[in-house]
Amino acid sequence: MTNNDIFKKLRVALALKDDDIVEILKLVDFKISKSELSAFFRNEDHPNYKNCGDQILRNFLNGMVLYLRGTKENPKNPGEVLLKQKKATTSMPLSNKNAGKPVSNRTKKS
Repeated sequence: MTNNDIFKKLRVALALKDDDIVEILKLVDFKISKSELSAFFRNEDHPNYKNCGDQILRNFLNGMVLYLRGTKENPKNPGEVLLKQKKATTSMPLSNKNAGKPVSNRTKKS
């Protein structure tokens, strides 16, 4: 498993957007643009694919510690941070594929 795979899986598992990852990396004074970041999440055969180095993954993981736990001076509860983030992502309206289509009232035949 490559660093890119680990990074992708963490992004999906934690429901992080590119903006969130950029902010997490800023917590450890590591600056990266969204376009540089998107290169890590592309397919390996894509021309703009870039390998995620150990330094970037390490800084992301250290940033996640600060993002979830906070510092000694300003501690956070990781459960609350994740719950707040989950509420923010689930409060967005989802597109409904069947919107505007008639609903069938047919019942299952026995």
